[in-house]
Amino acid sequence: MPRSNRPRTRRGGAGSADEPEPLDLERARRGMSRVERRRDGEWHVQPQAADSALKVYRCPGCGLDIAPGTAHLVAWRADGVLGPEVDLASRRHWHTHCWRIEGGR
Repeated sequence: MPRSNRPRTRRGGAGSADEPEPLDLERARRGMSRVERRRDGEWHVQPQAADSALKVYRCPGCGLDIAPGTAHLVAWRADGVLGPEVDLASRRHWHTHCWRIEGGR
């Protein structure tokens, strides 16, 4: 007999199909963070939507500015030895193309 993928909660209880989890529009608009394995280790990569890019950033790949309103990526180490707080604080904004061709330095 095939396996059922339906949730195993009772009707009317917490997590029931009658009350779907509210959609987090901000998270959906920002995109999903992922971990990429590159030559020099693992990196968290977070897409940055054009409408939420409000400042000028300097791309470490090409050294040029990323203008406000430009979609790009934010990357930080996932395997740093100093801990996740230090890794997150040292995140950098990359042009999507530069990140793709640079290979994470």
